[in-house]
Amino acid sequence: MLKRKLAADAKKRTKKPKHETTSQPQQPSDEEHEDMEQSHESQSQVEITDKKTQKALHRDLSRYINKQRVLVFASRGIRHRDRHFMQDLRDLLPHHKKDVKLDEKGKLSVINEIAEMKNCNSTIYLESRKKQDLYMWLSKTPNGPSVKFLVQNIHTMAEVKLTGNCLKGSRPLLCFDAIFDTTPVYQLFKTLLQQLFGAPKGHPKVKPFIDHVFSFFIVDNRVWFRNYQVVYDAVEGKTNDPVLVEIGPRFVLNPVRVFSGSFGGSTLWENPHYISPNAMRASLHRRQSTKFINRTAAIAAMKQHHQDSLIPDPEVDTVFHATEQQ
Repeated sequence: MLKRKLAADAKKRTKKPKHETTSQPQQPSDEEHEDMEQSHESQSQVEITDKKTQKALHRDLSRYINKQRVLVFASRGIRHRDRHFMQDLRDLLPHHKKDVKLDEKGKLSVINEIAEMKNCNSTIYLESRKKQDLYMWLSKTPNGPSVKFLVQNIHTMAEVKLTGNCLKGSRPLLCFDAIFDTTPVYQLFKTLLQQLFGAPKGHPKVKPFIDHVFSFFIVDNRVWFRNYQVVYDAVEGKTNDPVLVEIGPRFVLNPVRVFSGSFGGSTLWENPHYISPNAMRASLHRRQSTKFINRTAAIAAMKQHHQDSLIPDPEVDTVFHATEQQ
């Protein structure tokens, strides 16, 4: 009897109540399953598009978009100093291209064909006159405009021997005087200088560093050029303000004319303050000739004064001479 009671009690304990049911996970329906799949697909698409946009942005930032190529060369007959100056310009412009010296003196429109063969859209041409005057042409080939400058006060980097130094091929900052925004002619000068002296980003020969500054100032109706290195001095772990150290070269551009075309065309503007080197030399010769004329006239006047101021011999001397003869 006891065994039967114990077995019945054990069965009662093992039996589960009717109201308690095992909780099983509910399986999602077909619609919920489709919504979950669509959400996962949208998230993956967003991640893919984000990666694509990042790659596209990186590609756009490193792409060579502003394709500026400058042809830098000179005419036949330039001096050794002008040749060193041309080499300094080539060192400052990593996006330049070279060519041999040009023998053509009259028709400069041939330069447009040379620039087209070199695949250049800008040109810096140094023209020598009488082996003592240097002119610089800045032109956008082949349609223009173009500006003719007289280069004055040239000091090459090897000549001045300044302490500044920068990485060759790095990109420069362009600093312009506020006067460049005052007149349309100066605005044209500013645009040409920006397009010719600004190194384009992404060029194969341009390094992605900015460590020097090209400064353009207008003083005495002329464009003055200076090149400075940007130096950051760190003293005792503190970064001070940047310091500018001049590198060189130095030169002054005296504008002569602005032409509508490339190396020719109608004259859009002419500098009223410009005096040609021939006129300056002629005035200097005239000054020297007037000095010589004045000096010779003074010598002749002095001789005439000496002749007019001579005192004749007195008659008393002749009287005593006559008595001695008697």
